Amino acid sequence: MAELAKEAGITVRTLRFYRERKLIPPPRREGRIAWYDETHLARLRTITALLERGHTLNGIAELAEAFDHGRDVGELLGLGEPTEETPVRLSPEELADVFAGQATPENLAASLDLGYLGTDGGEIVHISRRLLDASAALVREGIPLADVLSTARLVRDHADALADLFINLALTENRTPADLHRLRPLAKSVVEAELSMAMDRRLRDHRA
Repeated sequence: MAELAKEAGITVRTLRFYRERKLIPPPRREGRIAWYDETHLARLRTITALLERGHTLNGIAELAEAFDHGRDVGELLGLGEPTEETPVRLSPEELADVFAGQATPENLAASLDLGYLGTDGGEIVHISRRLLDASAALVREGIPLADVLSTARLVRDHADALADLFINLALTENRTPADLHRLRPLAKSVVEAELSMAMDRRLRDHRA
């Protein structure tokens, strides 16, 4: 414990306080010896960085609990599933910076529930670079992250329905999942074109 506290630049008393508040996971024990590792050190440095950014200990504790009970990256990405999305690895303080202080426990819980976020050791993994960049851009435009996430849930429902339509159209008894993967770009082109024209119609209605 003394070695960990020294590496993290805090006192042993502070470290004990963090343990009591469950801000860091328990150590690995061998008999009467408690072993800490790089995961603990990374968590302590994250706590320090978040405190410097104005987060409270209560908020940090809620963030820690959300991540400790979130899905890991293997569950998030699935095994052997094809994807065109690029996962992004972030520290908790980097995630807080991306969303301009709106990475609250409530928003992180919503992101975990949507399957946007998972954990891999001491790191956070966002499932999609494109979704992360788009969400961050919307927040920079002044749209609250909570609203972005609630809308994302609706978009997910509509996207699932569109995927079902394409699967039902393309999956005949003569086609295989490999054929569906090959035809996937056509479905994306149709959806993108229809969304573009729908946006045009809504903009015309808005100007009228």
